[in-house]
Amino acid sequence: MMEEKYPFHAIEPKWQKYWDDTGTFRCDAEDDSKPKFYCLTMFPYPSGHMHVGHGRNYIMGDVITRYKKMTGHNVLSPMGWDSFGLPAENAAKKFNVHPHKWTIENIAEMKRQVRSWGVGYDWEREIATCHPDYYKWTQWVFLQAYKLGVAYQKEAPVNWCPLCTNLANEEVTADGHCDRCGRVVEKKNLNQWFFRITQYADRLLKDLDLLEGWPDKVRQMQANWIGKSQGAKVTFKVTETGDECAVYTTRPDTIFGVTFMAITPDHPLVKKLVAGTEKEAEIKAFAEKLANIPAAERFSDATVKEGVFTGFHVTNPYNGDSDIELWVTNYVVADSGTGIVMAVPTHDQRDWDFATKYNIGKKIVIQNPEGSLDLATMTAAYVEDGILVNSGAFDGMKNREAIKAITKAGEEAGYAAFTTNFRIRDWNVARQRYWGAPIPIVHCPHCGAVPVPEDQLPVRLPDDVDFSNTDQGNPLARHEGFVNTTCPKCGAAAKRETDTLAQWLCSCWYFLRYIDARNDKEAFNKALVDKWMPVDQYIGGVEHAVLHLLYSRFVVKILNDAGALDCVEPFQSLFTQGMICKRCEKDDGKYVKGKLYKMSKSVGNVVSPDELIATYGADTVRLYTLFIGPPELDAEWQDAAVQGPYRFLCRLWKKAYEAKAIVPEADVAVDAAALNPAERDLFRKLHQTLAGVTDSIEHGFRFNTAIAQLMELMNVLDKAKIDATSSDAAKALLRETLVTIARMMAPITPHIAEELWQQFGCAPAGVMNAGWPTVNAEALKEESLQIILQVNGKMRGKMSVPAGLSKDDLEAAARASDEVKRFTEGQTIVKVIVVPGKLVNVVAK
Repeated sequence: MMEEKYPFHAIEPKWQKYWDDTGTFRCDAEDDSKPKFYCLTMFPYPSGHMHVGHGRNYIMGDVITRYKKMTGHNVLSPMGWDSFGLPAENAAKKFNVHPHKWTIENIAEMKRQVRSWGVGYDWEREIATCHPDYYKWTQWVFLQAYKLGVAYQKEAPVNWCPLCTNLANEEVTADGHCDRCGRVVEKKNLNQWFFRITQYADRLLKDLDLLEGWPDKVRQMQANWIGKSQGAKVTFKVTETGDECAVYTTRPDTIFGVTFMAITPDHPLVKKLVAGTEKEAEIKAFAEKLANIPAAERFSDATVKEGVFTGFHVTNPYNGDSDIELWVTNYVVADSGTGIVMAVPTHDQRDWDFATKYNIGKKIVIQNPEGSLDLATMTAAYVEDGILVNSGAFDGMKNREAIKAITKAGEEAGYAAFTTNFRIRDWNVARQRYWGAPIPIVHCPHCGAVPVPEDQLPVRLPDDVDFSNTDQGNPLARHEGFVNTTCPKCGAAAKRETDTLAQWLCSCWYFLRYIDARNDKEAFNKALVDKWMPVDQYIGGVEHAVLHLLYSRFVVKILNDAGALDCVEPFQSLFTQGMICKRCEKDDGKYVKGKLYKMSKSVGNVVSPDELIATYGADTVRLYTLFIGPPELDAEWQDAAVQGPYRFLCRLWKKAYEAKAIVPEADVAVDAAALNPAERDLFRKLHQTLAGVTDSIEHGFRFNTAIAQLMELMNVLDKAKIDATSSDAAKALLRETLVTIARMMAPITPHIAEELWQQFGCAPAGVMNAGWPTVNAEALKEESLQIILQVNGKMRGKMSVPAGLSKDDLEAAARASDEVKRFTEGQTIVKVIVVPGKLVNVVAK
């Protein structure tokens, strides 16, 4: 019995239970009877509660999953939890609760919310990165990198946040703050574990060409982050000591203009040279001053350039100039090139400013085409192309041509080499935290660093840790039961590595584990992974472009080199959704009332899905979320606007309720010849809409466009006015229209679609089992067309003609029209141009 009022409270839990009971989203990974489709949304961090902004990508992924199932694919759509990381550990310290308990409770709450949206996943494949049966294999991934020489340990300056401990370069904002807690990031020397991503930089850059299904923006962001450049490595020498002083430069054409050398204060050469000299204390104080200034700020053009002369000089190997002063400066950092920069004031504005401030000499080596450059009149560096001067044998050459020639000459002489440089630095994968996967390394006084044998994995986190003293660092380092062990190689007493793996590593291979989630013998079965990879459609935020997405590509290449899988790229197509924003309702000095912000607890503009679902239903929330705007763009959430989609669903339900009493009980072929004009318009619009919705979902994630087309179809359905007095053909059309709407809306608003499918007695059970409807090509044919009438290229009117009219007949109809007669009166028609189905242009003089 169909209720008159839209009963979302009853039908939504009913169909969610049906999907669970029937295993609607359960995937048989070994089924080869259908083409595979792996649809994946980036798994969430279990922070506690989701807001409607979080739901956007999960709902979009669900639309694609359901659509692909209806188009005959074997769809894998899993879900899990990126559950290691600092927030849980901070919560443990703040609320005196174990990170595991806090995390598991949050997972339960967020899983409830995901299910309440009606999002369907194969929950039998659910994973959480904090579970030992998952992080056992994260440790295995580390060991594969270790075997390949990709994982290594060294002392290095790291980005240190007082709260979040050390950070990867990608976790530091452009202005030098922690992207998690906002504190200022310092530099600190620690013994750390790194992955040699620099060893893979060229492959990561080259293979971007394989990612045709990725947004150009994301590919460009990764290319910029990798930062490949071609240049020369040139070895200068300290004049007084003979120590080598190597620089990397992309401008060897200016090398004859070097008048000073800039070096970062923490460079080992500086410490060696100034030790015991009168400059030591001054340079040490300068280095300490710069230690907490972010690299981006030091690089900024707005930063005042400062330095200290070391008292030493370097010799230019190209011209023998031995009086080039060596300066410690604030605008060179260790992570850039070699940490030493050759300074050419006349052709680099930063060097010009520094040389002017400290009265260092300047020398023109590139003359402008007019030959007018003169140090006496120059007020800024000349940075354009020109002709080399004061450059020995290279005088008269175009500077771009001289780059190669000068490098080649230096290479032949043994003090220069063609060099490829990358901006990217090796990935620091170690964290001084408890809540992460323990690094599977044992430190033995006899054997050094020894990897834990694979058959002894996982190295488990101890549960009995003390979070009471937040000032004593990593609780693991204080846990004697964890730290003290025996060497796997010689059996002597040894110490476990107490750093844990960065959360990013845990999330850089999870898509492989989903494929074989319950395998307790190996991380995954190679044959299954080779079958299902790459992921066909990945959905997530663009903010992960140079973090998760780049690291995942890197880890897949490591595992490919290890022979664990065949694919070289993890994600075939990528869609990056825009953020849901909402206007701020407070004005507290930090946030401006009425201004749009990304939904955030700190802004106070979060909208919970729970209340909306209770008031309007999950389908309404889904419909509004998808209709709010183009999904790749940010969109403004407006609470009042939710009622529009709700009214649409109520209208659809009412139409179905009224129709059920008059339509046939089973599908009947529509006799188009028996339809009146308004009904024929509906028949045509139905299949136009089907074609449009199919294209909108299949190409470009244009969900808002698909919904708009469905709303237009409802308007045409109303205009047809099919009721109990209408013909049998019209009633059959009414049934076909409503049933087809249900099938088209099944990926978008699945609960109401399932219920309508059932209420109309359709088979098979479950609307997704019916497959995606097929467009009737005959129905698309227009009976009449509107043809534009032009006279001498200007539109003068329109005429309605039967579809399929010949060119001759179109010309005759145009000549006979009142519009053409009126605008050609007193003239001679010399030519008629006919574009069938579109326009007729009459040329008259």
